[in-house]
Amino acid sequence: MADATAAPPPQGAAPQAPMLTIEKIYLKDASIEIPNAPQIFMESVQPQIDVQMNTRAGQIAEGLYESVLTVTVTAKAGEKTVFLVEAAQAGIFQIRGFGGDEMQAILGIGCPTSIFPYARETIASLINRAGFPPINLAPISFEALYQQQIAQQQQNAGPRIETAH
Repeated sequence: MADATAAPPPQGAAPQAPMLTIEKIYLKDASIEIPNAPQIFMESVQPQIDVQMNTRAGQIAEGLYESVLTVTVTAKAGEKTVFLVEAAQAGIFQIRGFGGDEMQAILGIGCPTSIFPYARETIASLINRAGFPPINLAPISFEALYQQQIAQQQQNAGPRIETAH
């Protein structure tokens, strides 16, 4: 009967180097609403623009992770919504050979950074196709956002008080 266990790597063989590759970038979901059309096109308004971003990531198979960057842009003129655009840009990444903290940083910084240019183009295109001048999203430091998120999580956890029994 053959031995089913894997043989150890040959002596002197280098361990597998960490790897991060983009397997696929795709638009997972997109929507645009112009609730006050066509009247809004007859008005000369300078809307207030609000941009919200959300990221999430999860493992989908051994060594494969999906990262999703959702961008929502809302334009309002007073109480009227001029338009609302949302795009969920996603990517499948092959990630191997990284530890826990490194993996979290890759999923929180590296993957969204790779996806952002595609989301930016999608948002600008959707707004332009809706009949409005495109809005070019400013570059984002996902590293700064990730550090803020970590700091907030640590702050929300609060100090630990241990008691002896």
